[in-house]
Amino acid sequence: MTIIIGIDPGSRLTGYGIIEKTGSKCRFIDAGTIRTESDEMPIRLKRIYEGLKRIIDFYQPTEASVEQVFLAHNVDTALKLGQARGAAVTALVTHDVAVYEYTARQIKLSVVGYGAAQKEQVQQMVTRLLNIPVIPQADAADALAAAICHAHTSQTLLKLSAVDASNTTSTTPKRIVKHPSYLNKK
Repeated sequence: MTIIIGIDPGSRLTGYGIIEKTGSKCRFIDAGTIRTESDEMPIRLKRIYEGLKRIIDFYQPTEASVEQVFLAHNVDTALKLGQARGAAVTALVTHDVAVYEYTARQIKLSVVGYGAAQKEQVQQMVTRLLNIPVIPQADAADALAAAICHAHTSQTLLKLSAVDASNTTSTTPKRIVKHPSYLNKK
């Protein structure tokens, strides 16, 4: 059993989603958003860090999936998003949670089957895949989708490493690559 936290970073709303992965099955645990409710960026970053710290302390995830920063048209927005993501990653690594990164396209492709899926499609698929009785808020659904993406990807990587290990006579364990090149294709 592995507890995975997915993070959809944002400077005003940071989504989080917690799932439990047992074998190839995923089970919903919790999801929500951290609302920063401040105009001052340092205060927002503190609230993201402290909010995630409380969530991590409570659920004790061992792996995290964080959405990578996309190239925004507005430089100021991209910088704020990068700072929010940094606060989230800092909260994770200070709690010794293994951090894996995926693009929004990779996450959508993994969950919906289409890399340019709309937010509503992600919400619907997350609801179905995790058998949740209500549709989660968009940022929470994106975070759950990130967690599901990692659960699916890590399962595949384990299978690939097992096949690779069975084809070698070396006793050296194979390193599982966090970002296989095939995931970066559009």
